[in-house]
Amino acid sequence: MDILTIFLRTVLIYFVVFLMLRLMGKREIGKLSLFDLVISIMIAEIAVFVLEDSGKPLLDGLIPMGTLVIIQIFIAYLTLKSRTLRLLFDGKPSVIISKGMIDRDEMKKHRYNLDDLMLQLRQNKIMNVADVEFAVLEPSGKLSVVEKAVKESEPVEATKGTFRYEGLPLPLIMDSKVQDQNLEKIGKTRFWLKNQIQVKGVRDFKEVFYCSIDHRGRIFLDRKR
Repeated sequence: MDILTIFLRTVLIYFVVFLMLRLMGKREIGKLSLFDLVISIMIAEIAVFVLEDSGKPLLDGLIPMGTLVIIQIFIAYLTLKSRTLRLLFDGKPSVIISKGMIDRDEMKKHRYNLDDLMLQLRQNKIMNVADVEFAVLEPSGKLSVVEKAVKESEPVEATKGTFRYEGLPLPLIMDSKVQDQNLEKIGKTRFWLKNQIQVKGVRDFKEVFYCSIDHRGRIFLDRKR
């Protein structure tokens, strides 16, 4: 009898949650803002609570779940009418790269590090930061990227004719720290790297937020500001 009860409750909760997500709208499936995520997690937790204890009345779960859906629909309606409320609940986009330069302060504000940036650029099929004109971190956490209209095609003067390797762009400096293992991969030293950044007007590694090199020997450098 208990097994049959659990089975029937599971089927019922499945259709209830399915109906609630449909009521919340396609927007919730396409992306999850912080507000949407909280609502979704709470509905899931309440559903598990009802299924775990077959002795609990179903209304103990259905009423809170229904309340959350009503709250979500009401807030969604209000945010349609007010941009201020929309920014409050959904957040606003943050420009991480502007005119080819990384905004370190904006990254710190969102606790968004260089590894996060590299990962999401690769997900956008972009392997080199130097090819990015603008990158915007959306409220959903997705990175929207606009590539440069004209990409650099020649190596910088300091490395022209002297260096070339096969592979993806390698970070040489991240957060002012030299990536010695990547220097070893390309057979170069810190002395060589210091010469390259000095050509770009930077005297010390501590002044560099991010620096990378691509397969043609082109150096991309973003200074701390």
